[in-house]
Amino acid sequence: MNMLTLGKTGITVPHNAFGALPIQRVSLDTAVDLLRKAYAGGMRFFDTARAYSDSEQKIGHAFSHDYMKQIGITREDIVIASKTMASTPEQFRHDLDRSLRDLDTEYIDIYQFHCVKQCYRPGDGTGMYEAISEAKAQGKIRHIGITAHLIGVAEEIVGSGLYETLQFPFSYLASERDIRLVESCRKADMGFIAMKGLCGGLLTNSEACMAFLSQYPVLPIWGIQREEELRQWLSFFERDAVMTDGIKAYIGQDRKALMGDFCRGCGYCAPCTVGIKINDCARMSQLIRRAPSENFLSDEWKEAMWQIEECIDCGACMSRCPYGLDIPTLLRKNLADYKEIVSGRISVK
Repeated sequence: MNMLTLGKTGITVPHNAFGALPIQRVSLDTAVDLLRKAYAGGMRFFDTARAYSDSEQKIGHAFSHDYMKQIGITREDIVIASKTMASTPEQFRHDLDRSLRDLDTEYIDIYQFHCVKQCYRPGDGTGMYEAISEAKAQGKIRHIGITAHLIGVAEEIVGSGLYETLQFPFSYLASERDIRLVESCRKADMGFIAMKGLCGGLLTNSEACMAFLSQYPVLPIWGIQREEELRQWLSFFERDAVMTDGIKAYIGQDRKALMGDFCRGCGYCAPCTVGIKINDCARMSQLIRRAPSENFLSDEWKEAMWQIEECIDCGACMSRCPYGLDIPTLLRKNLADYKEIVSGRISVK
C-alpha cells in the first residue's frame, strides 16, 4: 500500500481511507466494529461531518481514550477530518464545539467548510475564514480544509492559496478538467481528498476504482457501512490494484455508458416537496442495469418511481443540486425508462 502526504499539512497516511457518511445508517455496535476493524486492517484516515447525523459520535465511541489505551495507540495515530455546513461564525463555533464533544477529542486534524458555493476569504464580510483561522490558532483544529462539488468554485479555492486540503468528487468518470484540478492541487502543495470514488454506488468494480485513483496524488475515502465492503478495501493493503489493459477496457466501457448528466446520489437535493426519493429515482436507469433488476422491481420501488408523477416543478431540488442538474427532467426520463422495463419492452439482467 502506497503512502500519501496531504500537501502542506504534512499528514502522511495510507492511500486508502474510511468515509464515515454511511455509518449513520447502522447501529452503534456495527459502526464501532467497522471502524475498529478498519484501523486494525491499516486505515488511518477517517472522514466525517456534522451533517452525517451521529457519525461523529460513533467515531468518538470507536476510538475512545480507554480503547486507544487498551490497544496501545494514542490520538496521534489516527487522523480525523470533519466538516461544517455553517454559514455564520456563530454557527461555525457551535458546530466545531459539538464536533469536538461528539468525537471525544481535544482537536480535529482537518476541519473543512462543507459543500461550499463560494471560496471563503479573509475580509469577505462573512467572517468565516476568520472563524476557522481562530479555531486553528486555539488548537481546536490543526489544518484548514474545504469541500466543493462545483468545479469552478474548486478551481477558485485552489487559486486562493488559503486552504490546506480540498475535498472534491473524483473517480474514473473524471473529466480532463477534474484531472487538471488534481494537478493544480499538487503544484499548490494542497492535499486532495477524493470523495465519491464510486459515484454514489454507480461504480461497482472496486479493483477498477482503486487502480484508477492509485495513479493520482489523491486520498480516496470509501463510504463503508457493511463488513463485506470493508473487506474489499482492506484487501488492497495486501495487494496493489494495477491498471491493466483489461481494467482500462472496462473503465472505457463504463465511461461511454455513464458520462454526461447523471445523478451522483449525494442527496443534497432533499427534501423533495412531494416526497420523491430523488437521489435513487433520478439514477434508476443506471442502477437497474448495474445490479440484478429484480432488486428494483418490488412494489416498494414501483411506488417510489410512480411518485415522480407528482412532481410539481417547484425547482427546490435544482436550487440545491451541487451539479446543476435539471432534476425534474432527469426524473421523468428515468420514470419513462422504468415503465418500459416494467412492461417488459426493455430487457435488463
